[in-house]
Amino acid sequence: MTGGTSSTLNLDKLYAARLQAARARPYLATALFALHAVESRQVPTMAVDRHWRCYVSARFVDRTPVEELAGVWVHEVSHLLRDHHGRSDRVAKERGLNGPGERLRMNIAADCEINDDVYGEGLVRPEGVVDPASLGLSEGELMEDYLRQFRLGPLTQRHTWLDCGSGADGLQRGWELGPDGAHGLSAQERDAVRFRVAQGIKGRPGSAARTWQRWAEEAFQPPQPWRELLGSAVRAATSGSGAGADYSYGRPSRRSAGVPGVVLPSLRRRPPQVSVIIDTSGSVSDAELGSALVEVAAISQAVGGRRDMVSVLPCDAAAPAVHQLCRAEGIPLMGGGGTDLRTGFTKALRARPRPDVIVVLTDGQTPWPTSQPSCRTVIGLFPRPFESRSWDEDDDPEYVPAAPPDWARVVEIGSAPGGR
Repeated sequence: MTGGTSSTLNLDKLYAARLQAARARPYLATALFALHAVESRQVPTMAVDRHWRCYVSARFVDRTPVEELAGVWVHEVSHLLRDHHGRSDRVAKERGLNGPGERLRMNIAADCEINDDVYGEGLVRPEGVVDPASLGLSEGELMEDYLRQFRLGPLTQRHTWLDCGSGADGLQRGWELGPDGAHGLSAQERDAVRFRVAQGIKGRPGSAARTWQRWAEEAFQPPQPWRELLGSAVRAATSGSGAGADYSYGRPSRRSAGVPGVVLPSLRRRPPQVSVIIDTSGSVSDAELGSALVEVAAISQAVGGRRDMVSVLPCDAAAPAVHQLCRAEGIPLMGGGGTDLRTGFTKALRARPRPDVIVVLTDGQTPWPTSQPSCRTVIGLFPRPFESRSWDEDDDPEYVPAAPPDWARVVEIGSAPGGR
């Protein structure tokens, strides 16, 4: 029976396992108790939809120890908290991934992101669970990264039964109740659950795994117009002729039908290439550098989680190295001298592939390029009270830094909506 709770489902055992999960991971308790259980004979184990319903197989509950069920509860709610359904939808659209096989790959990749640190410390690891090691992959990466590193084949054969529901891969199943079904959470209620979980993690930072601490840091940041502005700039950068597009033989052009014996490539959109220049001069505080790393993570999300499309250039008076974005906390933000971000612009524009968008995070105390770069530029300014601005960096009391150029989009990070 799907769509209701029948007497065949052992609710006492199921809810005892949820309570044990909450005791093992108290910072997830709000999310765990927000899930509504729905019995289903069509799910192999447990699954979630994007509306925070948890579909449960009665037979699975009967044959599984409470200790293992607790881990499954945490696993399923992790899909929802980490927005695997929304991220899978974006990846599918951007990479042209369609069909149940690709959605199964997304489910497996999402499981790899979760399972490398969900078990232990009170949660029993089930036998045969899919994790990065079982596919010969490294731990600590995101779903989008894992998705590029494997295909369905011998290593994934034993996971073909896997089905964590639309909450894991974004594809609605026939046995799900859908957006109009009972006991689903509204978008506002889902956001409130995420906020309370993030608040609990930040309140007791030593009790959560590092991956959850990083998630909470990103989830806890209030919506900023800076991020909306960045998203707008990215969309504008890829809407022009030839920008964010490339030819691919993965899907032949429809014109091939008119040229017998010749396969023509089709023009496909790709995520934009973004170069982020971070001001690491002495006038930028450690707190602002930390804020810059949070913004880099938001930039990664703005390009659909494609961290390989984001490069980071720490820069004071020189830009020593370009870093491909792997983990934001792994980027060395060293500097501390004077400020001349023109060197960062030069290095970014010489990179291959060339950027579609340059994003600059700075306090504004720098000279700017005299000519407009060949790509769009967005400048995020760290706020500075007038009395605290160190205009005398070069021992010149009359020195005043130039205002950001007119050809750039500018907004203060953390400011109210506006900017130019």
